[in-house]
Formats: sequence, structure tokens, C-alpha cells
Amino acid sequence: MSAERLLDRIVVVLWETQDLVNIAGTVRAMKNFGLSRLRLVTPAEWDAWRIDGIAHDTQDVVAQTTLHESLQDALADCSYVVAMTARGRRAKRDMTRPREIAPELLQRAADLQAAGDPSTIALLYGREDHGLPNWALDLAHRTGTIPTTEHKSLNLAQAVMVMAYELFLADETSQREFKQPRRDSVPATVELLEKMFEDLERALWTIDFFKSRQTEGVMRTLRGIIHRAELDAREASFLRAVAIEVRKYFERTKTE
Repeated sequence: MSAERLLDRIVVVLWETQDLVNIAGTVRAMKNFGLSRLRLVTPAEWDAWRIDGIAHDTQDVVAQTTLHESLQDALADCSYVVAMTARGRRAKRDMTRPREIAPELLQRAADLQAAGDPSTIALLYGREDHGLPNWALDLAHRTGTIPTTEHKSLNLAQAVMVMAYELFLADETSQREFKQPRRDSVPATVELLEKMFEDLERALWTIDFFKSRQTEGVMRTLRGIIHRAELDAREASFLRAVAIEVRKYFERTKTE
């Protein structure tokens, strides 16, 4: 079961978005973390061409975005809804945080797929100035909030990104390995390291580094630093080449 298919069961629903830039930021966040389905409920403005200009290379997300006249219509096929809010509420609600709810949402998505159920899971966000009204929260199964300091000032796109990021990390199939180096190299051998230390010592003598220092102590310190670095053969050969070139340079300048 691919990460893309799992995350495609999760839709982002924005209610009465006031600023087109925030929609573009939401699209960018979704694209970065594998969410592809956006639903807009009576946005103040919608311009797919401008969105693509602000959030580059997101045409696939923009093309799938749908517009809805009511929140009930946007959530009609959703079997589970998490409404995101930053404000405290007097009404008792089942509260959660992104890191807590993300694994549960992915499991629910997996269960829907396994059962052949076409329904979706929704992440619901309100308008930038007032968030979601209580009647909109009443449509949700859970209410999510992003922990911050007392300065609760995340904008809409940032709030979407936090949730999308947690979902991406929680899905084991979406993990990406670090990019491997262009060329692999074996660890440096003792023989290579000793040749390197010899050339480094000669180079330091060439530039008079030992004139007021004890050679043995300096080289021991240098050995400690290099051993902690755990050089591979390519790196050790590179440092050796540097030391050799230092000596060659001084030899050339003496004959000029």
C-alpha cells in the first residue's frame, strides 16, 4: 500500500478562506508532504492561474481542488473529521494534537482502503480572522490544536503544514532515505593514515609551525582530532595531497 494512496484518503477542507495567498501556501504545504486533495468552501477568491504562480509546480494539487457552497457539502463523503482550532472553547470537546492524531488518521485511512470504503478523512480549517464557528466544530469528530507558546500566531498555511508534516512522518511508507554520496569510499587504513600523518608533519615543518611547539604533542593532538573524524580513504588521501602540495609550493618558491 503506497504512501500516496494512503494520504489521498485525507482531504484538507478550508472554510471561507479570505486571502488567496493563504490558499497558495496551503497548496505548497500539501504538495511538500504528500497531500493532494483540497476542498474550498466559499473562498473570498479563487484563481487557479495565480495559485500556480505563487506555489510553483503544484498543478496537480490545484487541478484536483474543488469548490463547495456549504461545509456540509464539502464533508458529505467524510467518515471522520478533525477540526483544527487555536482558540480555547467553553464547550467540552474531544481535543487532540497533531502528533497524537496523525497515526490514528493513517490507520483509519488504511482501514477504509482494506474495507473498500470510498469515504474520506477530513482536516478542517476555518477562516484566517475568526477560525471555525462552534456549529462547524460540531460537525467534527475530534478537535485538534497545535501546541505553541502563549503567542498563538500561526497563519493558515503554517497550520496546514504542521498537520501535513506529522502525517508524512507517521506514515512509514513515506520516509525518504538521506541522499547517498556520489562516490562511496572504504574506511581509511592504518597504513594510509600513517602516511598522511607523516606528510602532515613534514608540511608543518615546512611552514615552521613547530618553532615554538613540541612536535610530539602537536602531532598527538592532530591524531586525536583526525581519529575522531573517522576519515574514509578518499578523505585521508585528500588531506595527504594537501600536505604534499604545501611542501611542493615552498620548494617551488625557493627556486624562483
